[in-house]
Amino acid sequence: MSIRSLLPGRIGFGTAPLGNMFRAIPDDEAAATVQAAWDQGIRYFDTAPLYGAGLAEIRLGDVLADKPRDEYVLSTKVGRVILDEVEDPASRELGEKGALFEHGRPNKIINDYSADATLRSVEDSLKRLKTDRLDIVWVHDIAQDFYGDEWIARFESARTGAFRALTRLRDEGVIKAWGLGVNKVEPLETTLDLEEPQPDAFLLAGRYTLLDHSRALQRLLPAAAERGVDIVVGGPYSSGILAGGNHFEYAEAPAHIVDKVGRIKGLAQEHGIGIKSAALQFVLAHPAVAAAIPGATRPGRIAEDLAALTQDVPYAFWKALREQRIIAHDAPVPAEDAA
Repeated sequence: MSIRSLLPGRIGFGTAPLGNMFRAIPDDEAAATVQAAWDQGIRYFDTAPLYGAGLAEIRLGDVLADKPRDEYVLSTKVGRVILDEVEDPASRELGEKGALFEHGRPNKIINDYSADATLRSVEDSLKRLKTDRLDIVWVHDIAQDFYGDEWIARFESARTGAFRALTRLRDEGVIKAWGLGVNKVEPLETTLDLEEPQPDAFLLAGRYTLLDHSRALQRLLPAAAERGVDIVVGGPYSSGILAGGNHFEYAEAPAHIVDKVGRIKGLAQEHGIGIKSAALQFVLAHPAVAAAIPGATRPGRIAEDLAALTQDVPYAFWKALREQRIIAHDAPVPAEDAA
């Protein structure tokens, strides 16, 4: 099924920051941020066991517990099982992501994409989220950034395990849709080439943004659109650098990225728009993209995101980005038809 009929709007709420990504966030601040999203009409929430070893799911579940379950769409991920044992969060092996959630819970995380682990992960997430059902389940991070050269073996484990388990849950009506949630294009291209039941959608983080989109444009997005596999864009602000932060790819932004963002900001100021508006509206302009899910840890950020969706961005701005080769010439832009 197309998840466009399932999603309540073109913007959702990504909860990775609520797992204490980069910094320890007070519980009350996390709760206020989720409540602000709800109060301002956000009805799609995405989370994962990895985010703080279950912390983001727990925090999200605490706020949503008193909301009518039929009024929101909920997605989480499988591929990691959270144990009662403890470990040093800073010493976890997270591939290129380093100590991303070192401020999260100390519960031990194991990587397991088998069918049994998938079913266990779903059950555990339901408990942490204090709900009786999930709408969408993503298979998390079967890609090079976490597993290096072993990613193909991890992918194969997921293909014969998680993929089939989630297909069965979907066919039985336990979940409404499933897909992959990754930070790389290659696993998604590989999945589309499989001659077996296809997922309903992909959650692609960081690979279709103002700063990085050429690879996704070449094959993935056209192929996904052709097969009716919707794309949800995670990380539309490229880990925060496009929203006033200093992180790119979950780390301190390198000089060439800081320079590129400075050029985008300069053009945005010249045309009287905000850089958030440029970032969000760019990703949503591609016909394969069903929604974007920026994350936040402060209540005020939600209003900024919603305002960015509706700000009038002149075509001259997008034209300038193309002329300066900041965005690809063939990347769709919102004001194309009006030009």
